[in-house]
Amino acid sequence: MSQMENPLIVQGDRTLLLEVRHPKYSEVRDALTPFAELVKSPDYVHTYRLTPLSLWNAAALGLHADTVLNVLERYAKFPVPAPVKSEIVRTMSRFGQLQLFVREGELVLSAAGAQIMEDILSYASIANLIERRLCEREVIVPFAWRGVIKQSLLKLGYPVQDMAGYTDGERVEMELCKQRGFALRDYQVAAVDAFYAGGSTSGGNGVIVLPCGAGKTLVGIETMVRFGMATLVLTSSTTSVKQWKSEILARTTLTEEQVGMYTGQKKQVRPVTISTYQMITHRTAESGEFPHLSLFHERDWGLIIYDEVHLLPAPVFRMTADIQAKRRLGLTATLVREDGRADDVFSLIGPKKYELPWRQLEEQGFIASAVCTEIRVPLSGLLKAEYMGVSERRKFRIAAENPDKTPVVKDVLKRHEGEQVLVIGHYVSQLEALASELDVPLITGKTSQEEREVLYRKFRRGDIRTLVVSRVANFAIDLPDASVAVQVSGTFGSRQEEAQRLGRILRPKKDGRTAHFYSLVSAESKEEQYAHRRQMFLVEQGYQYRLQVLKQTSS
Repeated sequence: MSQMENPLIVQGDRTLLLEVRHPKYSEVRDALTPFAELVKSPDYVHTYRLTPLSLWNAAALGLHADTVLNVLERYAKFPVPAPVKSEIVRTMSRFGQLQLFVREGELVLSAAGAQIMEDILSYASIANLIERRLCEREVIVPFAWRGVIKQSLLKLGYPVQDMAGYTDGERVEMELCKQRGFALRDYQVAAVDAFYAGGSTSGGNGVIVLPCGAGKTLVGIETMVRFGMATLVLTSSTTSVKQWKSEILARTTLTEEQVGMYTGQKKQVRPVTISTYQMITHRTAESGEFPHLSLFHERDWGLIIYDEVHLLPAPVFRMTADIQAKRRLGLTATLVREDGRADDVFSLIGPKKYELPWRQLEEQGFIASAVCTEIRVPLSGLLKAEYMGVSERRKFRIAAENPDKTPVVKDVLKRHEGEQVLVIGHYVSQLEALASELDVPLITGKTSQEEREVLYRKFRRGDIRTLVVSRVANFAIDLPDASVAVQVSGTFGSRQEEAQRLGRILRPKKDGRTAHFYSLVSAESKEEQYAHRRQMFLVEQGYQYRLQVLKQTSS
């Protein structure tokens, strides 16, 4: 194949155009994923971008600029522009040019060259964080500013390699219960090895990215066992807290008395304590204090696990900046953050330490095969007229709550009769109407924790075949037999939500059946535009959306 027949175009603005229908599409997509971000995914050409953060994460994974350039040159239709080559080399070389380490009881910031130190100290925001200068390449930083200086330097384009190590927390004896026939999968061991790094200072912080259903909780548990220290686990919901506790007790030698839940119902602070982001950031007044942030200091934690780290709220970022001497593990299915704070995850939790493509796990049978289908539902004549006369935001809601989606949901349920189905949406009024029409149970944020658990149990047993669920089902709900998800509305263009919702049906099925993810979108509307953005992350992971366009049936 000549170079002109290759599928990739590398542009001078560091965007990459990949032909979807090319025979090498999947091969090139997999090669790009470690160092490029998907930004557009129409049917024929996908657009990626090389960003400083994507390249620094690649560098943290051990990739070199030569590796990145080799991929681009191997698959590019035209020569890679010289400025792009030099920018890749320059950006990736910056990772490791600044290091933090401890010498004689002091925190030292060291630069690879004197000019780098001069450059960063010319910024008042950095100079104000320096205690004193040791020499032309080294300065002393107060330990209290360890997180803040990493945040500040990253914003200036200087990612810091933190080698300052950690304080050992309270020792807790624990082991995996291997005698119960339980063993970690190879990729789970590899993920923990990458984070643990032999117990050296190069490990102990960072993010592990694995698909929903790939056993991220088990990775967290094995990490906890490796370090053998008091551990604080923060997760997304009370349901997830209970699941973490159940898994810890089932998989380790820890006892009921050693594992505590810190929630609205219980305030147990034990050697291993599990809480939620909502609990930690709860306050009685909008401008008041966060009383439960004190949990970070309630015990001598040796490890803090941030489950669903892409959801980390701002107050927890601030607290994490203050406790950089604690080991920090982030677990997530996607590093996508809709608030643009992925750089704070990088600087405060740590860089990406391990990632495994979704489709690779699917091919190995560790997660279910999935077919994604977008069904475009027309707006009726009257609704279309109303739609045209309202604000842009109102247009989205009208499209999202299109009542003609209801017969489509019924058709999908008929098509998958006998299977476990989740109908997921954003607007509660829409979901209430659907649950009533379908005569099936509904779970929203108003549903009590006890009632949720009862319905989830019935669903797992097969007593309930269909559940209508709101955004509470986006995260950390273990419903292994769910094989169909029907998304009737979503949060504008949230890519992370699309990934989480598909993740609800990716646990391998006992009979090996394929999972089906349907996204119902009002045709020729704002919702259709947002749907393209929502699907970006899954397209990057190798999933392709089948398109089904329904004809207008009413006027």
